[in-house]
Amino acid sequence: MDKERIIQEFVPGKQVTLAHLIAHPGAELAKKIGVPESGAIGIMTLTPGETAMIAGDLAMKAADVHIGFLDRFSGALVIYGSVGAVEEGASADHRRIRPLIKLYLVRINEKLIESDHEAYCDCRRRRCRKNHVI
Repeated sequence: MDKERIIQEFVPGKQVTLAHLIAHPGAELAKKIGVPESGAIGIMTLTPGETAMIAGDLAMKAADVHIGFLDRFSGALVIYGSVGAVEEGASADHRRIRPLIKLYLVRINEKLIESDHEAYCDCRRRRCRKNHVI
């Protein structure tokens, strides 16, 4: 039986590729994610991966949130707390990280869409004039 092998690669760059807030998650979802039941869960993926450490620090200093998971190699960050606190923590990351290390940021709950050779944020599909090319 052949073993399946997964290789994960990041395009070199500095960006927040995912920022999502889950308000009022159910007990089962919180358990599966590995955090205690709370008002909200915030999920972020950042490149380079070490940026997740900075984002976690900024979120905790800006609001009453807790870190549920942080991986400096993959850039994954999960924070949890009340809805307002998680939203404030994630927003603080966006406001403070950009000038700090010049990241390209997607807005919270904004998706990236890949086209032939470029990736665009979802707002391009909604005829946004920003045309964020990544």
